[in-house]
Amino acid sequence: MKQKRITAQILKGFQDFFPEEMIARSAVIERIRQVYERFGFVQMDTPVLESLETLTGSAGLDVNKEIFTLTTPEGEAAALRFDLTVPFARLISQYRDQIKLPFRRYHVGPVFRADKPGPGRYRQFTQFDIDIAGARSLAADAEIITVLCEAMRALGLRRDTGALYRVRISNRRLMDALLLGNNMVEADTIKHTLRVVDKLSKVGLDNVRAELGEGRVDDSGDPIPGVHLSESLIEKIITFIGITAPTRNGVVEALKLNLPETADSQNALAEMSDLAGFLDAQGISETEAVFDPSLTRGLDYYTGPVFEIEIIGCPSIGSVGGGGRYNELCSRFLAQEIPATGASIGLDRLMMALRELDLLACPKSTAQVCIATVGKVAQVEVMKLATELRSAGFNTLTYLGGKKNMAEQLSDADRYEIPVAVILGEDELQRGEVSVKNLIAGKQLRRDIVDHDDYLKAGRLTQVTVKRSEVTAAIREVLEEHEDSPDITIKPAAPETPD
Repeated sequence: MKQKRITAQILKGFQDFFPEEMIARSAVIERIRQVYERFGFVQMDTPVLESLETLTGSAGLDVNKEIFTLTTPEGEAAALRFDLTVPFARLISQYRDQIKLPFRRYHVGPVFRADKPGPGRYRQFTQFDIDIAGARSLAADAEIITVLCEAMRALGLRRDTGALYRVRISNRRLMDALLLGNNMVEADTIKHTLRVVDKLSKVGLDNVRAELGEGRVDDSGDPIPGVHLSESLIEKIITFIGITAPTRNGVVEALKLNLPETADSQNALAEMSDLAGFLDAQGISETEAVFDPSLTRGLDYYTGPVFEIEIIGCPSIGSVGGGGRYNELCSRFLAQEIPATGASIGLDRLMMALRELDLLACPKSTAQVCIATVGKVAQVEVMKLATELRSAGFNTLTYLGGKKNMAEQLSDADRYEIPVAVILGEDELQRGEVSVKNLIAGKQLRRDIVDHDDYLKAGRLTQVTVKRSEVTAAIREVLEEHEDSPDITIKPAAPETPD
């Protein structure tokens, strides 16, 4: 019976990554990882599956709707993690006797949300988190923000004339002080208000105003319920989220004029003043990190400062990272409160932004050397040479196709942009010699020299014959000319200066 063929296709909202993309992703991760470790963060990992009870109720109703749920073979209700923060809170709580506080960790891994797919929005995506647990001081929040800035700098997003990114910063306690000072005491109403304000960059000020009131109808015709606030309170909120100033301390001073004179306001403003001082002390410029009262962040577990990274020039991509303080998240597991703060960089959106700005270039392969043969050279001799080169530390590719001519063998090198070819011939094998060819220089000659005879004469300069014992030195000499080839390359770019 003939087997039924099925269509080879990927699920909606998921991605396949080819080698070129994976090389770029790995290189970006490595640059960020080096920054994290420079600040003393250590790596941990947790399962992609958590109990359903662990994940639900921690971030709000909107996120609960996006959780992928399933049942284990033992009948336990489980779910795919929607972020890396809630599993970290579970881990800190579960191993409280083993983990000494304060504790800082980083974690890179996939998370899952049953969200509607769109540009830069997937159902599986990779987050790269840092968190500090057990530190109540806002110095911890300032250090998290500083690490985010250093990571963006490491990716080439800062130039002498300005930064290509901005970290927006606010404090949940500021909005709480505004609402509580205006007699809003219902927790659900406060959360609803925060979620509406968090949509500002996506839906615009007019739609936010409508949602704070009676509600609105979205573009698809679906009704969006309103918070039903009074007109006077809506105007106070609109004024509050529109506050700007050239400096962080300038924003704090402007906020003082727009908040009710309460203890909540004073405490929130004092936190922002402290945070401004900590950022100044760490050399974070006013253009790299700005105070923006319109930022609230949508997750319910935030309790203090919140922050978000945006890439200037890529408004359609949205934020590429963010986070904040979550002092009460561990209280779901423990009787005691464990203060914590952290942030996450969204790798998928970050990669999109780097490509959109034409800042990201990478090789098509991690191979540095390919081996080609001329004449009747046994495959076992190729394997011996490849073993020597790999033992010397070179990423080496051998030709495994059926064709024997030189052009076919070197086609792999062209395909993968390999910088060096080592050519092994019958006569050279008997003499204990090999030829080392600079393939990148050869390509450059093909572009620059049109005349065939001139090209052949000049091409000889890109190839040398050396003793077998000298091959590693000859390869290193070529690679030193192209030392950026196996790693990520951040292209020079004319930077935009933030407004």
